[in-house]
Amino acid sequence: MQSLKKRAIDLMDSIKEAYNSLNIDAKADELAVIDEQLADSNVWANVERAQMLSKQSAALRSQVEPWQILRAQVADIIELMDMSDDSMTTEFDQQVSAFEEEYRQRRKDLLFSGGFDDHAAIIKLSAGAGGTDAQDWTEMLERMYLRWAEKANMNVELIERSPGEEAGIKSVTYSVSGPFAYGRLRSEHGVHRLVRLSPFNSDNLRQTSFALAEVMPEIDAPDEVELDDKDLKIDVYRAGGHGGQSVNTTDSAVRITHIPTGTVVAIQNERSQLQNKETALKILRGKLAQMQMEQHAENVSELRTGESASWGSQIRNYVLHPYTMVKDTRTKYEDRDASGVLDGKIDGFMTAYLEANFDNN
Repeated sequence: MQSLKKRAIDLMDSIKEAYNSLNIDAKADELAVIDEQLADSNVWANVERAQMLSKQSAALRSQVEPWQILRAQVADIIELMDMSDDSMTTEFDQQVSAFEEEYRQRRKDLLFSGGFDDHAAIIKLSAGAGGTDAQDWTEMLERMYLRWAEKANMNVELIERSPGEEAGIKSVTYSVSGPFAYGRLRSEHGVHRLVRLSPFNSDNLRQTSFALAEVMPEIDAPDEVELDDKDLKIDVYRAGGHGGQSVNTTDSAVRITHIPTGTVVAIQNERSQLQNKETALKILRGKLAQMQMEQHAENVSELRTGESASWGSQIRNYVLHPYTMVKDTRTKYEDRDASGVLDGKIDGFMTAYLEANFDNN
């Protein structure tokens, strides 16, 4: 029993260390303050603020409560061991082993060391050169991320989608929220390259297609990335494409240019002009935050001109012919089950990226 109790105490020490590294107590205090605000019925007088608080509450709860429960369970079993005899050893051993395994799974949270890792994410997919093949490839990536989000119990909201003329999509933008949504998805930021036999070529020739994934933290609070109004050029224009009658008769589309960096965000859909502006500002803050991390800049004013993601060398190759393999060019992690990867099995790539970047910190 003594060796078993030592295992439980060592596990509790590890949990406490993780607690401190993850700032669980501080996050629990923050959660309590937000929940108190949400308990006030007047909070819904400002729907946008209430929704923001609800999202923050859900994100914090998913980070805090599993660790609180695990710590309480291990504390309880240590106390029970003090009051029990050796006849309970087998039962305690099973419970401690189960808690040790849960800790091993939970400790992956320690990999999320980035300043925005606990935020929701905005992911934009854009077709590159390659015409219909590239647009079809972009839609394949869209499905991959939607399948991953479903398996990971993430919440997904479509912001904008532009279909291709023949097949596939030109671009699509989603908001993804859930535990460490941005921390998990930031591994996907960059160019994705597909090699396959083209279904759109009458000669069935091998085709290489490219798609760009831009992954940004979703910045709801303006003070997290402060924008100077004089640095913004805001254009309002008539929305095109599909939509209700109001889209065709009102200037609801919004384009915001961040003048110092040349970064442009345009939003047009069935939302009001005000909603489109708020969405565009949210995406712009995310783009600038992403650029800050890439350029190691202290603040927005230090950013250099350039896109948040470029059409440089690809981060991942998806080969479907003449063999099947998906390989990350940064971590060298690979998976020969290409169909599984395209069906959302990408956690291995995400973890390899997080571990590589965690080791380098």
